[in-house]
Amino acid sequence: MTSDQLRAWSAALAADPAARLAMNAVARTSVDAVAVDRARLLAVQPSMSNRLDDWDAADQKRSGRCWLFAALNLLRADARKHLGVKNFEFSQNHAMYWDKIERANFFLEDMIELAGAEPDDRVTAFLLGNVLDDGGQWNMEVAIFEKHGVVPKTLMPETESSSNTSRMNASLRTLLRKGARLLRDAIADGAVHDDIDELKRSILADAHRILTIHLGVPPARFEWRWNDDDGAFHDGGHFTPREFLTKYTDVSLADYVCLVDDPRSEHPKNHALTVAHLGNVVGAEPVLYLNTDTATMKRLAAEAIVEEEPVWFGCDVDPHMEDKQGIWSADLIDYSAVYGVDLATTKEERVRYGDSAMTHAMLFTGVDLVAGAPRRWRVENSWGTEKFDKGFCTMDDSWFDEYVFEVVVRKDRLPEELRAALSAAPIVLDPWDPMGALA
Repeated sequence: MTSDQLRAWSAALAADPAARLAMNAVARTSVDAVAVDRARLLAVQPSMSNRLDDWDAADQKRSGRCWLFAALNLLRADARKHLGVKNFEFSQNHAMYWDKIERANFFLEDMIELAGAEPDDRVTAFLLGNVLDDGGQWNMEVAIFEKHGVVPKTLMPETESSSNTSRMNASLRTLLRKGARLLRDAIADGAVHDDIDELKRSILADAHRILTIHLGVPPARFEWRWNDDDGAFHDGGHFTPREFLTKYTDVSLADYVCLVDDPRSEHPKNHALTVAHLGNVVGAEPVLYLNTDTATMKRLAAEAIVEEEPVWFGCDVDPHMEDKQGIWSADLIDYSAVYGVDLATTKEERVRYGDSAMTHAMLFTGVDLVAGAPRRWRVENSWGTEKFDKGFCTMDDSWFDEYVFEVVVRKDRLPEELRAALSAAPIVLDPWDPMGALA
């Protein structure tokens, strides 16, 4: 760029009335407020032909636990019927505790497996750079719930660190990266299997210590007694967390599968996908996606809601969101008009070039159907009750096509071509593939 070129650009901008108007507006007001399409915003009304929620939204606070909140919100929608308690919550702290310790073990096993590769090998470097993130995927929470169960929130409530995970995560990452070095050095020095296993256990013991200091002690067995919303007293007895999950929910987690819309042409529809090195519990079922189109995802999600089942889903949450009312609609925020610059891209282009990925998981709790087709969706977010419609949002169906990437449905809802894909060998994607993004 030369000085002459920069002066020419500045002169052209100064001579453009639309650019001057946009600059004056954005100097005093957020660009989202300037760019919002008011007609489109008003067209997305919150009424739903089918709505399930009559409870309060939860709050993940300063953490990346949306995937766990969404899954526990799915489970609590079932548990509240058994308990007669509208605003019952499972402990999100308990779920994160076990995800963190299991994920630490998963990471160390990866480091042992990859000990022969240099630290700057692409796979090793990627794993070292993405240690113990808060986010996750559906199969990972299934692995946690099936192994460790769930407990009421009152028995393992939030701590400062469960609601604000950054310092805890930083300490754990330092510990595990140091552990990776120690394991690699021991293997390079010829340590035998038993010595490697003992070293790994000592590193995990330290991780357990840090986690417990930050999050508390998870109940191994507990008494559960409660009053329902009518004031009636109930003595449930004593439970392990796994027994509690079985007793107070009818959800069979193994009966569900995650559908994704991977828009890239090299990944065929009606085929299974998985991501190398993505997981948390060693030996659990791998993360599995069935690649399909959004029309199928919408149809199956709507069918579930009509039958009073909320639906877990993952999306790229930020684009085209009006963040005061909690409204999503395709092209709701018209940055191109503000800048006079064409910013239009397709879903495939955004995924392929790193401009879009799964960033957030939530729960569909309603759908507005017209002649059997969805035109908007009600969403339970996990950002507390102070925002949006007491924590709930409204999604225009146009936004689903562009920014929703995954929904979880029961396997018995699948069309035949997707059921067949369940038994076929999945395409294995690289660890850094966009489909490996953690919601």
